[in-house]
Amino acid sequence: MKKTMKSLIGLALLLTSPALFAITGLEIAQTHDDRDKPDTTHMALQMDLIEANGKVSSRLIEQWGVEDNDLANSIMVFRKPASVKDTRFLQVENEDRDDDKWIYLPAMKKVRRIASSDGSKSFMGSDASYDDMETRDIDRDTHELIREESFSTWDCYVVKGQAVDPSDSQYAYRLTWFDKETFYPVKVEMYDKKESLYKVMTVKDLKNIDTHWTPIDTLIENVQNGHSTEMKVLNVEFDKPVNKRMFTTQFLNTGR
Repeated sequence: MKKTMKSLIGLALLLTSPALFAITGLEIAQTHDDRDKPDTTHMALQMDLIEANGKVSSRLIEQWGVEDNDLANSIMVFRKPASVKDTRFLQVENEDRDDDKWIYLPAMKKVRRIASSDGSKSFMGSDASYDDMETRDIDRDTHELIREESFSTWDCYVVKGQAVDPSDSQYAYRLTWFDKETFYPVKVEMYDKKESLYKVMTVKDLKNIDTHWTPIDTLIENVQNGHSTEMKVLNVEFDKPVNKRMFTTQFLNTGR
């Protein structure tokens, strides 16, 4: 009887082994990375900062993005409220090193470069860190497909991502739910260095706009302190002319 039980347990483990999946975690991550991207993006966003007690502070943001030689550059301009109006954030992707990031703070009337050591800090009081916002090369992490399951309306692959160099990430690891149809990440759990759940990002609405899958409503929750951030796309257009001068520190400093 014991031998029979051991055989059944062994068979169950074999049948759930990642080696039997028809696709690997790396292939899933690569498929997402290789998706067709717009040459340019222009969108209006609403960022809601939600306190643990339910109090909400809203910010309106205008963002432009451009793909240049397969590298993504973006700039965000805060429009409202008055306390953050004209704050500008520039991010430039590099091929062989971390993204360059700068922020212009109107109160200081100067541009400040975001150092790599500041990567884990909050972006403008939100639950996204500067590192969360950067374009991370897939070869900086291992990607292990650990299971398949449903999340919300999506049938998903669940992939564990872990930095090859532990010092290269603020997280011990991340679990990402990729929609099987679009290969878009619709949920991400982020675990701190003690391997405790730290933050959860969930996509509440995903739409196909001009052939590009776009998260229209995204929530980031800090489960350790109860604060959360909701990002809503109010308007978006792709592949429209964008002045590349916007993606410079000169524009960041002057707004022109």
